[in-house]
Amino acid sequence: MERAAITVTDRDLQALDRLLAGVAGAGRESEALTRLEEELERARVVPVDEVPPDVVTMGSRVRVRDLDSGAQSEFTLAWSALNTPPGETRVSIQAPMGAAVLGYREGDRIEWPVPAGVRRLEIIEVVAQPEALRRRLRRPA
Repeated sequence: MERAAITVTDRDLQALDRLLAGVAGAGRESEALTRLEEELERARVVPVDEVPPDVVTMGSRVRVRDLDSGAQSEFTLAWSALNTPPGETRVSIQAPMGAAVLGYREGDRIEWPVPAGVRRLEIIEVVAQPEALRRRLRRPA
């Protein structure tokens, strides 16, 4: 499966660059973060106000389907999965699944290495995206 170019907001890219520099400086690089760094190098960067609403950004709630099992899951892409409120599922950008979905759009299919092999996912829906919500709230009634 050929990897599509991902779309990342300028704000997310700046924060991710800081995160990656801090992790590398601490000697805690992982395969997921190495792959994420490669993805960011080829990303299309857009101003935060111009990101399409069907793109997975940091803080987005996303529904995915495992293409091998057919199982669906929904989670929020977060900086950390620590202190997750009961009833909510968060996946850290530092986890393979989190790094895999960033920047992809509804309908995109992804292959991403995980500790148990290769995970094949389809982005079914971006249920909520922070940037789209902010645009709706700023619109005059």
